[in-house]
Amino acid sequence: MKRNIWGMNLQEMEEWLIRNKFPGFRAKQLRDYLYRRYIFSFDEMQQFPLSMRNWLKENACIEKPEVINRIQSDDGNTTKLLLKMNDGSLVETVCMHHNYGNSICVSSQVGCAMGCIFCASGLKGLERNLTAGEILSQIYAFIEIYGISVHSVVIMGAGEPLTNYEEVLKFLRLINDKELLNISYRNMTLSTCGIVPQIYRLAEENIPVTLAVSLHAPNDEIRNKLLPISKNFKIEDVIRAASYYFKTTKRRVTFEYILIKDINSSVENAKELCRLVGKLPCHFNLIPVNGTEHIKLYPPEWKEIRKFQDVLIEHGKETTVRKQMGDEIQAACGQLKRRYLSKEG
Repeated sequence: MKRNIWGMNLQEMEEWLIRNKFPGFRAKQLRDYLYRRYIFSFDEMQQFPLSMRNWLKENACIEKPEVINRIQSDDGNTTKLLLKMNDGSLVETVCMHHNYGNSICVSSQVGCAMGCIFCASGLKGLERNLTAGEILSQIYAFIEIYGISVHSVVIMGAGEPLTNYEEVLKFLRLINDKELLNISYRNMTLSTCGIVPQIYRLAEENIPVTLAVSLHAPNDEIRNKLLPISKNFKIEDVIRAASYYFKTTKRRVTFEYILIKDINSSVENAKELCRLVGKLPCHFNLIPVNGTEHIKLYPPEWKEIRKFQDVLIEHGKETTVRKQMGDEIQAACGQLKRRYLSKEG
């Protein structure tokens, strides 16, 4: 069976080539062909002797996804790709064009097991984890098609990153590599539903990414309805883990909070939220829910959102309301994939 070399780091390339009787310095050349020069034909890797090129053709492959759909928002600030992986799995990725640079949102799994009621990604459950190379390929799809540079990366697409821990960590280290994309850990955000043991583990990895916790409720009663997985982790334990992450990494935690009319968006909900987090340095990202034909949830009126935000600000909590980007192109998780599958079916 041919070895898929896309997603290998330098150490893996060196070990693989040396094991097969090639000099270790060839690994840097191979890395540069793949990740910096975007040369994917072994015949075109002219720095290698003919014998090595022939060996690579017989023993290696470069598995990268096919772009099967691409759409752009009317204002040109959001671009979404639907990718088909080597096994036929479909994965979405989004590029948001900000004043400070391009931010790419990647998926870490095909589907999702978390079952959040406001997200289309988990409607069919979890299919499988993505490899580090498959996550990396989402960024390179934008680079190869549009020739863009990448300022920041958020792991907020389909899937729960902390249940695909090893591959996600490998991906983070790959894009941080100065010989690949050289993206600072401080420009990476990992979003989690709050897998408590893995938050503690991540805090010890010495990779100071921004942790974004999908909180979405001020208490267990509401949170268990919105995020079924939260029944495994009490909300106080999630806050305690977030506090440990801050103390260990010195990185302020972001709390994601979907605002849903008549469910979690009242002034009293906001006050309870402030009591829950206490003095923990944090940032609240308020997100009016993005309802679809499959998800019958609705955002609060704007004045209700402002009242909610005002309570947080009065309690000293830094708070933003997420700018809606890409609504008309189904930029929220799982929407484009579901639309594509419904047409195909």
